[in-house]
Amino acid sequence: MFVKVLGTAQDAGVPHPNCFCENCELARQNKSYQRFASSLSIHFPKEGKWYLIDPSPDFKEQLTMVQNQKKWRKVMDGIFLTHAHIGHYTGLAFLGKEAISTNRMPVMAGGKMSRFLSSHYPWKQLIDFNNIQLETLEDRKPYTLPEETSIIPLAVPHRNEFSETFGFIIRGNQKCLLYIPDIDRWDEWHVDLDELMKNMDYCLIDGTFYSAKELEQLGRSYNDIPHPLITDSMEKFRAYKSTCNIYFTHFNHTNPVIRKNGRYKELIEENGFFILEEGHEFSL
Repeated sequence: MFVKVLGTAQDAGVPHPNCFCENCELARQNKSYQRFASSLSIHFPKEGKWYLIDPSPDFKEQLTMVQNQKKWRKVMDGIFLTHAHIGHYTGLAFLGKEAISTNRMPVMAGGKMSRFLSSHYPWKQLIDFNNIQLETLEDRKPYTLPEETSIIPLAVPHRNEFSETFGFIIRGNQKCLLYIPDIDRWDEWHVDLDELMKNMDYCLIDGTFYSAKELEQLGRSYNDIPHPLITDSMEKFRAYKSTCNIYFTHFNHTNPVIRKNGRYKELIEENGFFILEEGHEFSL
């Protein structure tokens, strides 16, 4: 099996709508600087099945990324949702009768997320018309995937106005990948990180903002932002980089690390960490 990166940006992508910062202007002028909202696909070549984590607002383009290869020219076999912020679930709209019109597409989500979808239109219509079929995920309870693999939801602290927030462990036959695109603060997550990281080969973690200086330039305070800073995360995960390849993802459009060949990207790499790029594949 392998995991493919379909998006690495915060919910609205890069360029961000109605923004004219340096990163967004570069992305408008040069498509290689564009980034889609964070999303992953999980592929099982032996069985010809694939699954999606988070159908984003860039769903159409991300589906094309997968289906450009003839082997995957089919609708996904299921969808996993992290939470109810716009960059992570609104692509579900394309499963309705106005677009793909899927038939009982399995959508795996937490209990609160499932209740949200079941209670609010247009998502409720997808259920009423049998376009999607909800399956409830439970914290730390493995969900069986093809080829004797599994995905394990991990509840993480985040702005849970409408749903809980999950990260995922994707457990392959040979390697494991941890995916946490959104979290408030690492110190608020009550897990034994040392124990968790013992079994991880790859980590794709929240890199929304680089530093407090970036937030100051936006006129915002770090205390008001529900994301860890990359500078803090590098300290938090420094002890694990010798045994696990750690990538940052879910970048805000103002984040300086997304500038190709820029000094901030180099600083991260010099510290033994990586910037996640779309199209990257992880063999598990």
